[in-house]
Amino acid sequence: MGLPLRSLGMLVVVVVQLWLFLLPHVAAQSNTRSRARALDTLLQDYAYRAFVRPRTGIVYDGAVPSNLTGMKIAGMRLRSGSLRTRGVTMYKEFRIPKGVRENPYVERLILVYQNLGNWSTTYYPLPGYTYLSPVLGLLAYDASNLSAINLQELDIRASGDPISITFQDVSAPGGSAAKCVWFDLHGFANFSNVRSGNTCSTIEQGHFSIVVESVAPSPQPVSPVPPPGVPKKKSNSKVWIIVGPVLGGIALLVLLAFLVLWLHKYKQRKKMEQMQKAADVGEALKMTSVGSTKAPAAVVTRTQPVLENEYVP
Repeated sequence: MGLPLRSLGMLVVVVVQLWLFLLPHVAAQSNTRSRARALDTLLQDYAYRAFVRPRTGIVYDGAVPSNLTGMKIAGMRLRSGSLRTRGVTMYKEFRIPKGVRENPYVERLILVYQNLGNWSTTYYPLPGYTYLSPVLGLLAYDASNLSAINLQELDIRASGDPISITFQDVSAPGGSAAKCVWFDLHGFANFSNVRSGNTCSTIEQGHFSIVVESVAPSPQPVSPVPPPGVPKKKSNSKVWIIVGPVLGGIALLVLLAFLVLWLHKYKQRKKMEQMQKAADVGEALKMTSVGSTKAPAAVVTRTQPVLENEYVP
Protein backbone atom coordinates (compact mmCIF):
# COMPACT_ATOMS: atom_id res chain seq x y z
CA MET A 1 0.00 0.00 0.00
CA GLY A 2 1.51 3.31 -1.07
CA LEU A 3 2.22 6.15 1.37
CA PRO A 4 -0.05 9.20 0.76
CA LEU A 5 1.76 12.39 -0.19
CA ARG A 6 0.08 14.29 2.65
CA SER A 7 1.32 11.79 5.25
CA LEU A 8 4.80 11.88 3.72
CA GLY A 9 4.87 15.65 3.94
CA MET A 10 3.81 15.60 7.59
CA LEU A 11 6.56 13.07 8.35
CA VAL A 12 9.15 15.30 6.70
CA VAL A 13 7.98 18.28 8.77
CA VAL A 14 8.23 16.27 12.02
CA VAL A 15 11.73 15.04 11.18
CA VAL A 16 12.93 18.54 10.29
CA GLN A 17 11.48 20.01 13.48
CA LEU A 18 13.13 17.31 15.59
CA TRP A 19 16.49 17.86 13.91
CA LEU A 20 16.24 21.65 14.27
CA PHE A 21 15.51 21.19 17.98
CA LEU A 22 18.54 18.96 18.57
CA LEU A 23 20.97 20.74 16.26
CA PRO A 24 21.55 23.85 18.45
CA HIS A 25 22.52 21.68 21.43
CA VAL A 26 24.98 19.60 19.41
CA ALA A 27 26.39 22.64 17.60
CA ALA A 28 26.79 24.62 20.83
CA GLN A 29 28.70 21.82 22.52
CA SER A 30 30.92 21.33 19.48
CA ASN A 31 31.66 25.06 19.18
CA THR A 32 32.50 25.41 22.89
CA ARG A 33 34.81 22.39 22.78
CA SER A 34 36.60 23.70 19.68
CA ARG A 35 37.29 27.05 21.37
CA ALA A 36 38.60 25.31 24.52
CA ARG A 37 40.96 23.13 22.47
CA ALA A 38 42.20 26.16 20.53
CA LEU A 39 42.89 27.87 23.87
CA ASP A 40 44.98 24.88 25.03
CA THR A 41 47.09 25.14 21.89
CA LEU A 42 47.61 28.89 22.37
CA LEU A 43 48.53 28.59 26.06
CA GLN A 44 50.98 25.79 25.30
CA ASP A 45 52.81 28.10 22.91
CA TYR A 46 52.97 30.98 25.42
CA ALA A 47 54.03 28.67 28.27
CA TYR A 48 56.93 27.35 26.18
CA ARG A 49 58.11 30.92 25.55
CA ALA A 50 58.90 31.26 29.27
CA PHE A 51 61.74 28.70 28.97
CA VAL A 52 64.57 31.08 28.11
CA ARG A 53 67.20 29.17 30.10
CA PRO A 54 65.28 26.06 31.10
CA ARG A 55 66.22 24.12 34.20
CA THR A 56 64.63 20.85 35.21
CA GLY A 57 62.13 20.99 38.06
CA ILE A 58 61.85 24.82 38.11
CA VAL A 59 58.46 26.52 37.64
CA TYR A 60 58.48 29.22 34.93
CA ASP A 61 55.53 31.61 34.94
CA GLY A 62 54.46 32.69 31.47
CA ALA A 63 52.61 35.71 30.09
CA VAL A 64 49.29 35.40 28.27
CA PRO A 65 48.16 37.60 25.33
CA SER A 66 46.65 40.94 26.27
CA ASN A 67 43.19 39.86 25.12
CA LEU A 68 43.24 37.05 27.73
CA THR A 69 44.11 39.17 30.75
CA GLY A 70 43.06 37.40 33.91
CA MET A 71 44.48 34.02 32.95
CA LYS A 72 47.69 32.62 34.42
CA ILE A 73 50.02 30.04 32.89
CA ALA A 74 53.22 28.30 33.91
CA GLY A 75 55.45 25.49 32.75
CA MET A 76 57.73 23.01 34.47
CA ARG A 77 60.14 20.70 32.67
CA LEU A 78 60.75 17.27 34.18
CA ARG A 79 62.61 14.10 33.37
CA SER A 80 60.25 11.25 32.71
CA GLY A 81 62.02 9.03 35.23
CA SER A 82 61.81 11.57 38.05
CA LEU A 83 58.09 12.05 37.51
CA ARG A 84 57.63 8.31 37.82
CA THR A 85 59.95 7.73 40.79
CA ARG A 86 59.65 10.95 42.83
CA GLY A 87 56.68 12.91 41.55
CA VAL A 88 56.25 16.62 42.34
CA THR A 89 55.60 17.75 45.91
CA MET A 90 53.69 20.88 44.90
CA TYR A 91 53.17 22.54 41.52
CA LYS A 92 50.86 25.51 42.09
CA GLU A 93 47.65 23.86 43.36
CA PHE A 94 48.66 20.39 42.11
CA ARG A 95 50.44 17.67 44.04
CA ILE A 96 51.72 14.88 41.81
CA PRO A 97 52.59 11.60 43.55
CA LYS A 98 55.17 9.16 42.32
CA GLY A 99 54.02 6.48 39.93
CA VAL A 100 52.66 8.84 37.24
CA ARG A 101 53.48 7.54 33.76
CA GLU A 102 53.18 9.16 30.36
CA ASN A 103 52.19 7.68 27.03
CA PRO A 104 53.91 7.73 24.61
CA TYR A 105 57.20 7.66 26.47
CA VAL A 106 59.41 10.75 26.14
CA GLU A 107 62.75 11.53 27.77
CA ARG A 108 61.59 14.93 29.06
CA LEU A 109 58.15 16.44 29.34
CA ILE A 110 56.63 19.78 30.30
CA LEU A 111 53.62 20.18 32.54
CA VAL A 112 51.66 23.25 31.45
CA TYR A 113 49.60 24.85 34.22
CA GLN A 114 46.50 26.92 33.43
CA ASN A 115 44.38 29.17 35.64
CA LEU A 116 41.51 30.48 33.54
CA GLY A 117 40.36 33.02 36.15
CA ASN A 118 37.31 34.99 35.07
CA TRP A 119 37.38 33.20 31.69
CA SER A 120 36.30 29.89 33.25
CA THR A 121 32.63 30.08 32.33
CA THR A 122 33.48 31.31 28.83
CA TYR A 123 35.51 28.27 27.87
CA TYR A 124 33.90 25.72 30.20
CA PRO A 125 30.22 26.64 30.63
CA LEU A 126 28.34 24.37 33.01
CA PRO A 127 24.57 25.05 32.98
CA GLY A 128 22.90 24.61 36.35
CA TYR A 129 26.13 25.10 38.32
CA THR A 130 28.09 28.03 39.74
CA TYR A 131 31.88 28.01 39.90
CA LEU A 132 33.33 28.48 43.39
CA SER A 133 36.90 28.55 42.05
CA PRO A 134 38.59 29.21 38.71
CA VAL A 135 39.08 26.34 36.29
CA LEU A 136 42.62 24.97 36.66
CA GLY A 137 44.30 22.98 33.89
CA LEU A 138 47.21 20.55 33.89
CA LEU A 139 48.40 19.22 30.52
CA ALA A 140 51.59 17.34 29.61
CA TYR A 141 53.60 17.88 26.41
CA ASP A 142 56.83 16.61 24.88
CA ALA A 143 59.80 18.84 25.84
CA SER A 144 62.23 17.75 23.12
CA ASN A 145 61.59 20.93 21.10
CA LEU A 146 60.80 24.06 23.13
CA SER A 147 59.96 26.09 20.02
CA ALA A 148 57.31 23.64 18.82
CA ILE A 149 53.64 24.60 18.71
CA ASN A 150 50.43 22.66 18.10
CA LEU A 151 51.79 19.76 20.12
CA GLN A 152 49.60 16.80 20.94
CA GLU A 153 49.08 16.24 24.67
CA LEU A 154 50.75 13.27 26.29
CA ASP A 155 48.52 10.86 28.17
CA ILE A 156 49.62 10.94 31.81
CA ARG A 157 48.02 8.60 34.32
CA ALA A 158 48.59 7.97 38.04
CA SER A 159 49.14 4.28 38.72
CA GLY A 160 49.22 4.60 42.51
CA ASP A 161 47.94 7.52 44.57
CA PRO A 162 45.85 10.05 42.61
CA ILE A 163 46.91 13.56 41.65
CA SER A 164 45.38 16.05 44.10
CA ILE A 165 44.29 19.65 43.51
CA THR A 166 43.87 21.93 46.53
CA PHE A 167 41.79 25.03 45.80
CA GLN A 168 42.23 28.27 47.72
CA ASP A 169 39.52 30.52 49.20
CA VAL A 170 36.57 28.28 48.42
CA SER A 171 33.41 28.52 50.52
CA ALA A 172 30.09 26.99 49.54
CA PRO A 173 26.83 28.86 50.30
CA GLY A 174 24.93 27.64 53.33
CA GLY A 175 23.03 24.45 52.65
CA SER A 176 24.79 23.79 49.34
CA ALA A 177 27.02 20.80 48.69
CA ALA A 178 30.19 21.60 46.74
CA LYS A 179 31.33 19.17 44.06
CA CYS A 180 34.54 18.58 42.16
CA VAL A 181 34.19 18.77 38.39
CA TRP A 182 36.75 17.39 35.95
CA PHE A 183 36.63 18.17 32.22
CA ASP A 184 38.50 15.51 30.26
CA LEU A 185 40.18 16.15 26.91
CA HIS A 186 36.94 15.23 25.10
CA GLY A 187 35.02 17.97 26.89
CA PHE A 188 32.89 15.70 29.07
CA ALA A 189 32.18 16.88 32.64
CA ASN A 190 32.60 14.36 35.46
CA PHE A 191 31.62 15.02 39.08
CA SER A 192 33.04 13.69 42.34
CA ASN A 193 33.00 14.59 46.04
CA VAL A 194 35.19 17.31 47.53
CA ARG A 195 37.68 16.02 50.07
CA SER A 196 38.59 17.90 53.22
CA GLY A 197 40.53 21.09 52.65
CA ASN A 198 38.78 21.87 49.35
CA THR A 199 40.76 19.15 47.61
CA CYS A 200 39.84 17.22 44.49
CA SER A 201 41.62 14.20 43.06
CA THR A 202 42.17 12.71 39.61
CA ILE A 203 44.25 10.05 37.92
CA GLU A 204 44.37 11.87 34.57
CA GLN A 205 45.12 15.31 33.22
CA GLY A 206 42.48 17.84 32.22
CA HIS A 207 40.71 20.85 33.71
CA PHE A 208 39.34 21.02 37.25
CA SER A 209 37.22 23.21 39.51
CA ILE A 210 34.78 23.19 42.42
CA VAL A 211 31.15 23.99 41.68
CA VAL A 212 27.80 24.12 43.43
CA GLU A 213 24.34 23.71 41.99
CA SER A 214 22.95 27.15 41.21
CA VAL A 215 19.29 26.14 41.45
CA ALA A 216 18.01 23.44 43.77
CA PRO A 217 16.20 20.66 41.87
CA SER A 218 12.40 20.63 42.11
CA PRO A 219 10.94 17.96 44.42
CA GLN A 220 9.51 14.98 42.57
CA PRO A 221 7.52 12.81 45.00
CA VAL A 222 6.61 10.26 42.34
CA SER A 223 10.23 9.57 41.44
CA PRO A 224 12.08 6.99 43.54
CA VAL A 225 15.04 8.26 45.52
CA PRO A 226 18.26 6.48 44.43
CA PRO A 227 19.89 4.48 47.22
CA PRO A 228 23.21 5.66 48.69
CA GLY A 229 26.25 4.81 46.64
CA VAL A 230 24.50 5.03 43.26
CA PRO A 231 26.43 7.49 41.05
CA LYS A 232 24.59 10.58 39.95
CA LYS A 233 23.99 11.50 36.34
CA LYS A 234 26.78 13.21 34.51
CA SER A 235 26.50 16.50 32.75
CA ASN A 236 23.72 16.91 30.20
CA SER A 237 26.39 17.90 27.69
CA LYS A 238 27.56 14.31 27.33
CA VAL A 239 23.96 13.10 26.94
CA TRP A 240 23.11 15.62 24.22
CA ILE A 241 26.31 14.95 22.31
CA ILE A 242 25.48 11.24 22.16
CA VAL A 243 21.66 11.24 21.99
CA GLY A 244 21.25 14.14 19.55
CA PRO A 245 23.04 12.65 16.52
CA VAL A 246 21.57 9.20 17.27
CA LEU A 247 17.97 10.46 17.29
CA GLY A 248 18.62 12.52 14.18
CA GLY A 249 20.14 9.55 12.40
CA ILE A 250 17.23 7.27 13.34
CA ALA A 251 14.71 9.84 12.14
CA LEU A 252 16.51 10.24 8.83
CA LEU A 253 16.69 6.46 8.37
CA VAL A 254 12.94 6.16 8.99
CA LEU A 255 12.27 8.94 6.51
CA LEU A 256 14.51 7.29 3.93
CA ALA A 257 12.75 3.95 4.38
CA PHE A 258 9.35 5.57 3.82
CA LEU A 259 10.63 7.37 0.73
CA VAL A 260 12.00 4.15 -0.76
CA LEU A 261 8.72 2.33 -0.07
CA TRP A 262 6.69 5.15 -1.55
CA LEU A 263 8.82 5.30 -4.70
CA HIS A 264 8.52 1.53 -5.15
CA LYS A 265 4.73 1.65 -4.90
CA TYR A 266 4.60 4.71 -7.11
CA LYS A 267 6.54 2.94 -9.89
CA GLN A 268 4.24 -0.10 -9.67
CA ARG A 269 1.16 2.12 -9.91
CA LYS A 270 2.53 3.98 -12.95
CA LYS A 271 3.37 0.68 -14.65
CA MET A 272 -0.17 -0.60 -14.13
CA GLU A 273 -1.60 2.65 -15.50
CA GLN A 274 0.56 2.36 -18.62
CA MET A 275 -0.55 -1.25 -19.19
CA GLN A 276 -4.19 -0.27 -18.75
CA LYS A 277 -3.79 2.60 -21.18
CA ALA A 278 -2.13 0.36 -23.77
CA ALA A 279 -5.00 -2.10 -23.48
CA ASP A 280 -7.57 0.66 -23.90
CA VAL A 281 -6.07 2.07 -27.12
CA GLY A 282 -5.67 -1.37 -28.81
CA GLU A 283 -7.66 -2.37 -31.94
CA ALA A 284 -11.22 -3.32 -31.03
CA LEU A 285 -12.87 -6.34 -32.64
CA LYS A 286 -16.24 -5.96 -34.36
CA MET A 287 -19.10 -7.56 -32.50
CA THR A 288 -21.87 -9.61 -34.10
CA SER A 289 -25.08 -11.05 -32.73
CA VAL A 290 -25.29 -14.80 -32.29
CA GLY A 291 -28.72 -15.57 -31.04
CA SER A 292 -29.28 -13.58 -27.89
CA THR A 293 -25.56 -12.92 -27.27
CA LYS A 294 -22.81 -10.89 -28.90
CA ALA A 295 -19.42 -12.22 -29.91
CA PRO A 296 -16.38 -10.75 -31.68
CA ALA A 297 -16.28 -11.30 -35.41
CA ALA A 298 -13.25 -11.28 -37.71
CA VAL A 299 -13.06 -8.44 -40.22
CA VAL A 300 -11.46 -10.49 -42.96
CA THR A 301 -12.71 -13.88 -44.04
CA ARG A 302 -10.84 -16.66 -45.71
CA THR A 303 -10.83 -17.16 -49.53
CA GLN A 304 -14.31 -17.88 -50.87
CA PRO A 305 -14.85 -21.45 -52.19
CA VAL A 306 -14.98 -21.91 -55.99
CA LEU A 307 -16.66 -24.80 -57.85
CA GLU A 308 -14.41 -26.98 -59.98
CA ASN A 309 -16.63 -26.82 -62.98
CA GLU A 310 -16.10 -23.04 -63.17
CA TYR A 311 -12.58 -23.66 -64.48
CA VAL A 312 -13.61 -26.17 -67.18
CA PRO A 313 -13.25 -24.59 -70.63
